[in-house]
Amino acid sequence: MHGCIIGSRCRAARPLVVSARIITGVNERHLQICASAEWAETVQKEILPWALGKRDLGDDVLEVGPGPGQTTDVLRRMVRRLTAVEVDESLAEALSQRLAASNVEVVHADGTALPFEDGRFSSATSFTMLHHVPTATAQDQLLSELRRVLRPGGLLVGVDSIDSPEWRELRTGDTCGPVDPDTLAARLLLAGFVEVEVQRSSPAPARRFRFAARAPS
Repeated sequence: MHGCIIGSRCRAARPLVVSARIITGVNERHLQICASAEWAETVQKEILPWALGKRDLGDDVLEVGPGPGQTTDVLRRMVRRLTAVEVDESLAEALSQRLAASNVEVVHADGTALPFEDGRFSSATSFTMLHHVPTATAQDQLLSELRRVLRPGGLLVGVDSIDSPEWRELRTGDTCGPVDPDTLAARLLLAGFVEVEVQRSSPAPARRFRFAARAPS
């Protein structure tokens, strides 16, 4: 599920599905922003081009935490096959119905226990969702799972937000575990990735950061 940056102070949190390992929640206003045309334009014109650069995602791509599916809509036009894993049952069902006739398979599952065989995917993506995993331990488990399901040499690419008072205000009532870009590279290495890159956006003060890594060949 996505964590969007645009918008104003949020209302009380909307209760979401609780999985076996990840407990996620996002307030109603935050969810509305993540489904908005403004956020869709930000995803298409800013976030994905900056995150991906000239990298090739390959033929079988995994997206973790699509939320309402704004990133999914962009990604599915770039790849042959896309699997979107969403922990919230209602969001997963809505996205599955909307994209039923497309190249996207939506799976309702927990990112820390992915229901896929080892080495299946050519790449995996995580766009503004890692901070919705509430603890560093669960985040590290999710990263390890992404490495497990990637093919040798497979690509992980993602973007997340940088903690700030403004960022926290938008997430009033959310389940939220801020991710420190200064420690993420070491965590990706511990999860088994190689060729790790983490970079803050500009100009300062940065509002988000991007990361990329590969499964060992």
